[in-house]
Amino acid sequence: MAKEKGEIRLLRADEIECRIGTMNERGLSLLLFKDARVDQKVLDETFTPMGWKRSHQLINGSLFCTVEVWDESKGQWVGKQDVGTESYSEKEKGAASDSFKRACFNWGIGRELYTAPFIWIPSDVAEIQKKDGKYMTKEIFQVVWISYNENREINALEITNGKRQTVYAMGKKRISQLEDHAIQRELQRTGVALETVLARYGVQSLEQLSPKQYQDAMKGLKRSSSKAVAG
Repeated sequence: MAKEKGEIRLLRADEIECRIGTMNERGLSLLLFKDARVDQKVLDETFTPMGWKRSHQLINGSLFCTVEVWDESKGQWVGKQDVGTESYSEKEKGAASDSFKRACFNWGIGRELYTAPFIWIPSDVAEIQKKDGKYMTKEIFQVVWISYNENREINALEITNGKRQTVYAMGKKRISQLEDHAIQRELQRTGVALETVLARYGVQSLEQLSPKQYQDAMKGLKRSSSKAVAG
């Protein structure tokens, strides 16, 4: 089902950050995050750049952020608020950014990240070192594929390291590179827009198609003549 106007979309893989939660000699855990730039982009897409605003308030010594969106039916601004925590480097800037991100969670941006499984990366693929009594790693981890079920919960996830090696995977296997090339050829042949296919299955990228959805999409495209418009 296509996203309706005003509905907060689910985050894409390239919009999600991996941060280390815990680390020891056996491995490390990862947490999934979004940054403020992603929040701003989703707010712009959903409500238009002129359809939302943010403000900050200092309450009992803590910095709060209120994110408001314009409700056309009510003819007024509707706001949701949350408090932030200071960062180690820039206290004021860190608190402002954190409160903004938390307020955006209240609007539903990235709320699906709370459904992430426990992500454990063993030490044999994480290159963990011990220095001055502390465990550390220079590895950089990246979400390369994610999909969600009908309840907006994560049901498949793939994470790679800096060498593009898969270090964590759960759920259904994504479509292969050959399958991706095959459907791209059919899209080009038929003239069907990629956005049309994605909207039909309610996903943001081809990688989020389930195996059955991929097969159905390919069957539909192959039944279409060249330069046909998707029905």
